[in-house]
Amino acid sequence: MLTVDGTEGGGQLLRTALSLSTITGTPFRIEDVRGARPNPGLKPQHLAAVRVVADCCDAAVEGAELGADALTFRPGDERRTTLDADIGTAGSVTLLFDAVLPIAVTGDEPLELTATGGTDVKWAPTMAYHRLVKLPLLTDCGVEAAVDLQRTGFYPAGGGEATLRVAPSPLSPVALDRRGELERVGIYSKAAASLADREVADRQAESAREELAAAGLPADIRRVEYVEADSPGSSLLLRGVYEEGLVGVDALGERGRPSEAVAEDAVREFGAVHATDAAVDPFMADQLLVVLALAGGRVRIPSLTDHVRTNLDLLAQFGSDIESDRRADGTLVVAASALR
Repeated sequence: MLTVDGTEGGGQLLRTALSLSTITGTPFRIEDVRGARPNPGLKPQHLAAVRVVADCCDAAVEGAELGADALTFRPGDERRTTLDADIGTAGSVTLLFDAVLPIAVTGDEPLELTATGGTDVKWAPTMAYHRLVKLPLLTDCGVEAAVDLQRTGFYPAGGGEATLRVAPSPLSPVALDRRGELERVGIYSKAAASLADREVADRQAESAREELAAAGLPADIRRVEYVEADSPGSSLLLRGVYEEGLVGVDALGERGRPSEAVAEDAVREFGAVHATDAAVDPFMADQLLVVLALAGGRVRIPSLTDHVRTNLDLLAQFGSDIESDRRADGTLVVAASALR
């Protein structure tokens, strides 16, 4: 059994461990879960991932309790292909999908997971990011997956619902070590219908377009929408399409924060990634490492963050032959052979 140090890692470390444990059949015990955080231990979001993955592979689990600082996970041999999960309030649906997707790709039968919770919430990619950035990048690696969004869920009520469908498929090596020139930045803006009178989604989109144009970046508004939701809220995605790369940056609106400020933050973050030679954004850097370990290949990511470092260490623990090379501009080229 592997012993994983959870001190520096967060939910991403746990989700990666759950995925790789199920795929490889290797049990693990994670200790000092989120120990370096102000509020350590397992939170509802993490427990939702544990429950769903355990349900998927008939795993034996010890320590799956709120606030627990250690968890033992022993994957079983069976695979369920139809799953449901209620994360509760505004726990992230997209992060739950992240834990299950690698397992489904390497399985024997198509998998369907319907989850309720938050689709556009803090500390997680929005549903637009998941559908328009992550899935297209994974499609290029051979992944066959789609997400249907039934209802958007903003913080704090959540109430969103989405279904992930994944078919088993052979993976192609990741080839994202070059980005090329920026072709366009697509702007996708969404707000609750209760904010339509204030034109929140329109203002976010137009402000982002103006900010990007002022920075000399080609941008166009691709979608502005108002949706029914249990809580008022808004989200904004900037999707940068490059010759050989894809970068996504999202931002969330909240009470008392002008729509123009949401756009300004998103454009600033996009500009920071654009200023590097990275082929993907910081969030996708974390996400692609699991696929990189399974498929092999190369990816150039913005920087060596603590998240990336802990995930690289975890992949090595599960037997991945993975190397990294830091470039002069601070970006990191990560290369791996497919995990056997």
